[in-house]
Amino acid sequence: QVQLVESGGGLVQAGGSLRLSCAASGRTFSGQVMGWFRQTPGKEREFVADISWSGGSISYADSVKGRFTISRDNARNMVFLQMDSLKPEDTAVYYCAAIKTLGGAYRFWGQGTQVTVSS
Repeated sequence: QVQLVESGGGLVQAGGSLRLSCAASGRTFSGQVMGWFRQTPGKEREFVADISWSGGSISYADSVKGRFTISRDNARNMVFLQMDSLKPEDTAVYYCAAIKTLGGAYRFWGQGTQVTVSS
């Protein structure tokens, strides 16, 4: 059974930093893209960043470019999201996602971790 477990969320002041972690288990993720998404109440889930298996291909949403950094540790089946210069508009539930299909959808999702940025 595939499990993605996020951690590292919390409350931080604007301008601060947080580092989210996602631990994946239950199958091999070799060669697979993993990503981060976020969602606020009443809005659709939005893409934040993704990373290829090798780390050689990384994408970010325009809203987080230059502030967030995605990385992964394949030996530990983990993916990370370093979030710096946080803004109140970054407040959301952040989700880890694994195995991006050819159609662009992700097959597996974590349960989410809340990030709240106070002004």
